[in-house]
Amino acid sequence: MEFFFVLLLMVVAMYFLMVRPQQRRQREHRALLDSLEVGDEVVTASGLYGMITDFDGGTVFIEISDGVEIKIRNDTIANKVVYADVDDNDAEG
Repeated sequence: MEFFFVLLLMVVAMYFLMVRPQQRRQREHRALLDSLEVGDEVVTASGLYGMITDFDGGTVFIEISDGVEIKIRNDTIANKVVYADVDDNDAEG
């Protein structure tokens, strides 16, 4: 009987340590993808930086250089690039 209790405890621990964090990351990534708009600067999972120019269903068109546009799946976008505002009065050096 103790063996089944320990086994059940291990399954519950695995759920809270592995499954729930992965589900949270998936929800956050889905929210990121839903918040993207044309003109946002993004970085892809492969490390390419670019600006979103258009959406077409599950694909995104990204301009990575002047006149160079690529077409990628939207789920390969890793992050939105956000630049910190630097105030000239606060900058040192």
